[in-house]
This record gives sequence, structure tokens and C-alpha cells, in this order.
Amino acid sequence: MTDHLDMPSSQTDQARFVKDSALYKEFLAERAEILKHKWIESEKAGKDIGFERALLDWIVKHRSNWRDRRRKEARTEKSAS
Repeated sequence: MTDHLDMPSSQTDQARFVKDSALYKEFLAERAEILKHKWIESEKAGKDIGFERALLDWIVKHRSNWRDRRRKEARTEKSAS
């Protein structure tokens, strides 16, 4: 059995570890973009298009460019510091 020295032990510490993780922050940023897309497309349609439709539409139309832009911004921030 291996020790997991990097993993927090308490539930509070684990929750903090997740919330501070880069993966979780990316998830939240992507979710915010999808919700913004849902709002814009729902306004255009004159009705709520639903999260699933907005998600699929955003993935097909915008995700690749959004990720590329995020990576470039991260590299710029990293080189500036």
C-alpha cells in the first residue's frame, strides 16, 4: 500500500484542495462561458434553449478557440511573472 502524502486528509481539506485546483478553475470558467452562451442563444430564440443544447452548441462552435485563447493568456501571464 502506498502513502498519499500529497492528498489532504480531512473532508474540509479535500474540498479546499479541489476548489484550488487548476482543473476545477477551468471547469468553472468553461461553465460560465456555456451559461453566457445559453443566455445569448436563448435571447435570440425567444425562449430558454436549455443547458444541454447550449453546451453542445458551444462545444461545436466555440470551445476550441476559447481553449486556445485561455492557453495563450496563461502563457502570457506565466512569462510576465
